[in-house]
Amino acid sequence: MPRVLPSLCALSFAFAGPAPACDLALLLAVDVSGSVDHIEYAIQMRGIAGGLRDGAVAEALVVGRARVGLMQWTGSSRPEFSVAWTAIDGFEDVDRLADTIEALPRRWRNFATAIGEAERVALQKILEVRDCQRKVIDISGDGTSNEGQDPAAMRAVLGAAGVTVNALAIEGAEDDLTGYFWENVITGEGAFVVTASGFEEFADKMRHKLRREVTRQVSALAPGQAGSR
Repeated sequence: MPRVLPSLCALSFAFAGPAPACDLALLLAVDVSGSVDHIEYAIQMRGIAGGLRDGAVAEALVVGRARVGLMQWTGSSRPEFSVAWTAIDGFEDVDRLADTIEALPRRWRNFATAIGEAERVALQKILEVRDCQRKVIDISGDGTSNEGQDPAAMRAVLGAAGVTVNALAIEGAEDDLTGYFWENVITGEGAFVVTASGFEEFADKMRHKLRREVTRQVSALAPGQAGSR
């Protein structure tokens, strides 16, 4: 499988002085509800792993000293924090994280879709990471919430906590899932939805989404500290 290679700019930054504080805590929240079959589950995990290995994404995570975790979610009372917070201090950390996610066994199947409950648990987990400037929950899913806490009611709670929620809507099973995510799920400054027309587009759209989420800290650094590949 591909390995992430550091660019010269990132290497020069690594030796330029003290490591910066964590810029980003990123919690990847993956839909494993009953509407997602075993092939679609594998597509999601491979797509996330590939997105993390993307050169621009990996470099931004390293330069920003990010912390990344992953949660599988489905019905009420069943979200599971499957990949513990991982400190991204080097490109080897990105590789190990991607390998772990790609091989991660599925925790749940054949249950409902409880987006609000997933957000509630994700909020608890992301607030554990106190030293990161930005806190982002990245929700991907193929359906609207049909059980438990109303996700729309969670938006104010998440916003008050300074947490941004972005979404990847996998269209096909329901009408205008993208619109539903815009109106009921995402919140925070600059929050956005990326749309995949089906699971076959998941990997490409996840890579695009991760680039948009994680690269802000690179552009914010002083000239010469980081660059693109």
